[in-house]
Amino acid sequence: MAFRNLREFVSALEERGELIRIKTEVDPDLEITEITDRISKGPASQNKALLFENVKGSTMPVLINAFGSEARMALALNVDVLDDLNQNLAKVIDLRLPRGLGATLSRAGDMFDVLRSVGLKPKIVSKAPAQEVIITENPSLSILGMPILKCWPADGGKYITLMQVITRDPATGTRNVGMYRLQVRNEHSLMMHWQRHKGGAEHERVAQETHKPQIPCAIVLGGDPASMWCSSAPLPPNIDEYLLAGYLRGKAVEFVKCVTQPIEAPAEAEIVIEGYVDPNEHETEGPFGDHTGYYTPADQFPVFHVTAITHRKDAIYPTTVVGIPPMEDYWMGKATERLFLPLLRLFMGEVVDFNMPAEGVFHNLVIVSIKKRFPGHAQKAMFGIWGLGLLMLSKAIVVVDANVNVHNLSEVAWRVLGNVDWKRDVTIVEAAVDQLDHSAMRNSFGGKIGIDATAKGPGDNHTRGWPDEVQMDQAIKDRVTLRWKEYGLL
Repeated sequence: MAFRNLREFVSALEERGELIRIKTEVDPDLEITEITDRISKGPASQNKALLFENVKGSTMPVLINAFGSEARMALALNVDVLDDLNQNLAKVIDLRLPRGLGATLSRAGDMFDVLRSVGLKPKIVSKAPAQEVIITENPSLSILGMPILKCWPADGGKYITLMQVITRDPATGTRNVGMYRLQVRNEHSLMMHWQRHKGGAEHERVAQETHKPQIPCAIVLGGDPASMWCSSAPLPPNIDEYLLAGYLRGKAVEFVKCVTQPIEAPAEAEIVIEGYVDPNEHETEGPFGDHTGYYTPADQFPVFHVTAITHRKDAIYPTTVVGIPPMEDYWMGKATERLFLPLLRLFMGEVVDFNMPAEGVFHNLVIVSIKKRFPGHAQKAMFGIWGLGLLMLSKAIVVVDANVNVHNLSEVAWRVLGNVDWKRDVTIVEAAVDQLDHSAMRNSFGGKIGIDATAKGPGDNHTRGWPDEVQMDQAIKDRVTLRWKEYGLL
């Protein structure tokens, strides 16, 4: 089912036993983080979405960990399991490898045409739940008593962490939606942490080049869960993230015109904070306890100025906590990984599967299995991945053969430690890395590694011969399986 808004999603979670209501008073200053961290890292049976109904200093309930498991993330995106995402998209974009770059690009264009064609043109409504209450006179962040969290002890302040930041390209008008943390600067302004490789930062650069004094923005909290997730999806620069949300929902996202900015926001949102970013005004933001498990140091980022706040009368405040993985953002990233597998295969037909495990916090490790066909094929796969969108930030890429389960980290480690000659099979490059990478030699630039853990042959200058794997005869395996079934062991 496609959820119309956040409260329908909450009801569905509760019906499925995936949500716990907490009526005891909790403090948004550190305490909610500690509770959520324990739930995220505890037994799977206890990992639930949490609805805090009595938050100190606020009348708003806080929803957190709503996307914090495969089951909840799949429900949010209208599938039974996350792997359905790539299977559904694979049916849309014929995965036979096109001949030539032109055909490949054409096929990719076909996929995005599909997103545009499912009734996905924005529908503007004149009246919206997101504007049941409109505040334009002194639109202070403190008026609503929003339960904005301070997540970790050394954080630079309180942060809005689960939002859709909507901007439009100052030159083309193309909409971009991103998930950029926002530090409360004062009652009327926030710090906008859009990293240099993200769409919002590109809009800032364009505004500077074209001498635009302001970038209109809408900060959206809530809405339908697919739209909430899509703000984190690394789509190509000129593709509207709400098109992807519409594809996943099977229904277009409805918008309402903002009251003080020339921009639109989802009509079913819980809260919308309208305002603008001055592309030439930067101040210190941070530090912030990040998904790397370390505090991101303070740095200069632009200031967002509030011009209006609109909200539902009974608004729910959605939020998330990032820190040492695994946490809720891991499952949001896993959905991205599963959905984008067909696109990776579209440009790299040799790819069988890939995995970005929690231990790699998205950009630090990519494990990819390929159908190896020629010497250097593993290296070709590495450089192909480093050349695709935000996968360019991948710090380590491990390439294994097609028969390896990339999601079994023990098997991958066994293959790497057994199959790699560390002098021959390692590729080291210097290039762009994630802005949050504290180990890089320079900000956003550092060393990266590719490891070829595939089986080797004469073409790889391995003339000794490659041994066969130890495997049992299939007839014996089948005989034992039958006996186990007879004895009730299977």
